Amino acid sequence: MRWFLFAFALFVLLAAEILRVYFIMPFPGSQRNETIEVAYFIGLHINLFRIAGLLLIAYPTYYFMVSGSRRIMLAAMAGLIAWLVVAYLFNFRFLADKMFHQPETKLFLNAAENKVKAHQLVLGIAINGQAKAYPIEIIGYHHQVRDTVGGEPVMVTYCTVCRTGRVYAPQVDGIPENFRLVGMDHFNAMFEDSRTKSWWRQANGEAVVGPLKGKFINEIPSEQMRLDAWINQHPNTLVMQPDSLFVEEYEGLKNYDEGKSTGELTKPDSLSWKDKSWVVGVPMGLHSKAYDWNDLKDLRAINDELAGVPLLIVLENDTASFHVFQRDTLTFRYDLGKGILTDANTQSHWKWSGECIEGKLLGAKLRKVQAYQEFWHSWKTFHPNTIEFHPE
Repeated sequence: MRWFLFAFALFVLLAAEILRVYFIMPFPGSQRNETIEVAYFIGLHINLFRIAGLLLIAYPTYYFMVSGSRRIMLAAMAGLIAWLVVAYLFNFRFLADKMFHQPETKLFLNAAENKVKAHQLVLGIAINGQAKAYPIEIIGYHHQVRDTVGGEPVMVTYCTVCRTGRVYAPQVDGIPENFRLVGMDHFNAMFEDSRTKSWWRQANGEAVVGPLKGKFINEIPSEQMRLDAWINQHPNTLVMQPDSLFVEEYEGLKNYDEGKSTGELTKPDSLSWKDKSWVVGVPMGLHSKAYDWNDLKDLRAINDELAGVPLLIVLENDTASFHVFQRDTLTFRYDLGKGILTDANTQSHWKWSGECIEGKLLGAKLRKVQAYQEFWHSWKTFHPNTIEFHPE
């Protein structure tokens, strides 16, 4: 009976420590089931599980140490040491915020002084006349970077496993908030707010569990493109530079943004509509649509519509920088030989920023539409009713 009580108590102690982290980290099988509520419950009551386990294990352990044989004593000690090792690993090594740290130094340089390579992808933000670029291979490690753009606080986030870049206003119900990385839900990064301990999904800013479940934090418009493309549109931009304390960590994401990652969770699939295929996702209210990256590379300009809104999805000459616009009544084509975007209605020429630079519509500007490049498994998980675009 004492051994049964000891084994049961040890199981409670081990299971609580392991499952609390297992369900919210990319361990085999952990991200494909609806276990977030269980993980949150265990995490919220972890100290109760610990106290209960220690109270249950106290009597048999004391008995074994006082009255048991040497063999029994060693077995009991081994069990307790195993729990201590697991508790250390799952509290100080395997927790998300223990593995991925915030930058110690945030250095921004102008385009002339910038050291980041021109071909690297960035998330770009422009607010109140100020523009800043955040290289994906930097924020991909940190998962979030807190900053200020145009006097407005921003939380720049990126999940490499979903290939999702999002920028949010770090406020909940108008109150400034601090968020820490706690793990993943369906392979997407999750953050915990400091006041209510609710968990927020990175892909859409929704609280998925906790007191604020169902609430959203406000998203700030952003664009993903190559740094040189961003500088071309925003010549006065500031560019975030690598933090020298994390050189090795950044090296682990080398060539990630070009699709050359070899990690099991981050390497892309070159075929279309596979879990790790790239898509451009466009959300519009309750509607959404996904465009296969291979189709976009072939067509370079896609005229389509979503929820009655005419859309233009274009890929620049660098085959990495994409844009989505409202095209109104215009129909566009891309001249591969000349590398020019032209509308078929007036034969006017357009810049990648959506501005007409030559022709009857000179000076006109298309309205930008928020869109994202991400893995297909991510887009279809968080937009289950999405429409797939297939060229005719």
